[in-house]
Amino acid sequence: MKQSRATRGPRVERRPAALAGPDSGSLCLKLRKLRADRGWSLEALAAASDVSRSMLSQIERGRANPTLAVAVRIARAYGLSLGELIDEPSRQSAIQVIRADDPAHIFRSDKRCQIRTLSPLNLEKDVEFYEVVLKPDGELRSAPHYDGTREFLTVEKGRLRVESGGDTIELNAGDSASYRADVPHALVNLGRSDSVAFLVDIYK
Repeated sequence: MKQSRATRGPRVERRPAALAGPDSGSLCLKLRKLRADRGWSLEALAAASDVSRSMLSQIERGRANPTLAVAVRIARAYGLSLGELIDEPSRQSAIQVIRADDPAHIFRSDKRCQIRTLSPLNLEKDVEFYEVVLKPDGELRSAPHYDGTREFLTVEKGRLRVESGGDTIELNAGDSASYRADVPHALVNLGRSDSVAFLVDIYK
């Protein structure tokens, strides 16, 4: 589940100086491709860049040129420098970055549990990588996934109980476990402070 936050307002978009760079056609195509590659909606990009959805839509359709400030915000949202954003694709970095404060990658966040997706959102759903933070007394209970699905868990901080079907095991920081995820399964924080774990789902 992707989350977004309200933008701070349109002041940046109203700056008169437009960015000097590639023609608007090539830039809008590049921006559409970047967003498609990440699997982002316009709302997710607006939240990550602090640029309004309407302005992003106009830029992607070639109806507006971004100002320098707007281009910098868009580039940062994608983990790119301004030069990489406006340069030709062949000069872009092949490294894809997921920033720690990227709201598009918050899968779940409530008083007991936060799940952050660490794998690119556009990947096929054969492998998924998550950071799971459980508050004291917090738990993450899941219905069975597809047949043959397994989860691989490493505890970074705290103490967890893993439940898989009728089996249970307790893990401390540094411990790892793998278990069936095609049966009801759960992670339970046994400590008095936050627990942090890294979770990989592998689907067959």
